[in-house]
Amino acid sequence: MSDWGTGERHYREAFDLITHQPQKLGLMSGWSWYDDPKRLGFLLARYKFVAKMLAGQDHVLEVGCGDGFGTRVVAQTVGRITAVDFDAELINSAKEIMSDRWPFECYVHDMMQGPVPGEFAAVYSLDVLEHILPDQESKFLNHLTASLLPQGVAIIGMPSLQSQSHASAHSRIGHVNCKDQSDFKQVMLKWFHQVFMFSMNDEVVHTGFHPMSHYNLCVCCGKK
Repeated sequence: MSDWGTGERHYREAFDLITHQPQKLGLMSGWSWYDDPKRLGFLLARYKFVAKMLAGQDHVLEVGCGDGFGTRVVAQTVGRITAVDFDAELINSAKEIMSDRWPFECYVHDMMQGPVPGEFAAVYSLDVLEHILPDQESKFLNHLTASLLPQGVAIIGMPSLQSQSHASAHSRIGHVNCKDQSDFKQVMLKWFHQVFMFSMNDEVVHTGFHPMSHYNLCVCCGKK
C-alpha cells in the first residue's frame, strides 16, 4: 500500500483503490460540476428515487441516459440496465466513465424512430419529455411503453411548468414541453391505468402543493 501518513489510516485501503481506479465525470455531469455544482445533488436525488422505486426489478430500460453519471445509482438496486440516448457523444462519454463495478449496457437509439428492442420489467426517463415537441409526444410515449412488459412499471421525471420562470436561459432553450403536474398526470393516464404523482424541490421528494414544486415525477403501472 501507499504511505498515506498517519492521518485517517483506516481509509488507506480506499485511497489505494481509488488511486488505481480514478472515477471521472462525463460531459454533462462535468459541465454541471463546473457551472452549478449543486445540480449534481438534485440529479442524484432523482436517480435515488428511481433506484428505490425499482429495487429488485430484473431488466430495466433507461431512456435518455446522457453520460450515464446517475445510471450507476439505479444499477445498485436492479438486476440489469440497458440505457439509451440519441446523442452519440454522450453515449461515448458514458462508456468512458463507466465503472467495472457498476456496468450497464448503453448504446445510441433515437426513440422517435422506434422502440428499444427487447422486453423490460421497468422503464424510466428523467429530463427527457420536456425536450419532446408536443406534437411528437404521443409517438415518443408509444415507443417508450412498447418494450415494457404488461406488469411493468414506468417512471417519468421532468421540470414543472411553474419552474420555468426560474430556469436558466440555457435550460429554457430546450424545454419545449414542460407541464403542470395535473396535466402531466392526464397525459400519462392515456398509457397507464394507475399514475402516482410526486413533487421535488431541490433534492427533496414530497407530495405537497404541486404548483410550488420545481420538478415532477410520476410512477405508472397497469399499461393500457
